[in-house]
Amino acid sequence: MTTAAPVELLTVGEVMRQLKVGRTKVYDLIRTHRLVSIKVDGCRRIPSDAVQDFIRRHIGEAA
Repeated sequence: MTTAAPVELLTVGEVMRQLKVGRTKVYDLIRTHRLVSIKVDGCRRIPSDAVQDFIRRHIGEAA
């Protein structure tokens, strides 16, 4: 039996700091489905993997 590593969920504020963008931009990325997120009791959470995937996609597009 294998167990998956736990997924780290980030707050919008943590994503803002990682991407160096404002709150509105993070919500825009979520709204336009460029950044995956979930709601936990009304609070928006973003898997850390989703942020890394977003960064990788944009680095690939810039190359």
